[in-house]
Amino acid sequence: MKISQKLDYACRACVQLAKHYDGESIMRLDAVAQAEGISANFLVQIMNDLKKAHIVTSRRGKAGGYLLERDPETILLSEIIIAIEPSFLHYPLSREGESAPLVSHLWSQLAEKLESHLSEMSLKQLAQKEEEPMYFI
Repeated sequence: MKISQKLDYACRACVQLAKHYDGESIMRLDAVAQAEGISANFLVQIMNDLKKAHIVTSRRGKAGGYLLERDPETILLSEIIIAIEPSFLHYPLSREGESAPLVSHLWSQLAEKLESHLSEMSLKQLAQKEEEPMYFI
């Protein structure tokens, strides 16, 4: 599977906002960029796409920044993916050739399972997974 850098950065930025979510605290763009090692200029473009999709909201000014538009528990990973790369979960299916219907059916099944999994995972769940302690044996 090939995931674009833009989609990866969007998910990571949203996880940062989810980890700091309290419904009103704003996170500065440069703080998100620094925490995730993302170019601030590129992150602005990503945040604009997330803003259009009503996933994040922004505040202007010296004390401005970004915050999630709603509780991370209600934001699904599939929403972020659709906002950044709408065609990610859609596979072009070919009907040419004898095996095409069988292979197309396989891709459709995989796409459905992936979409189902991403539609069940909230941003809060993803942020909590990152916070789980690691145990070394």
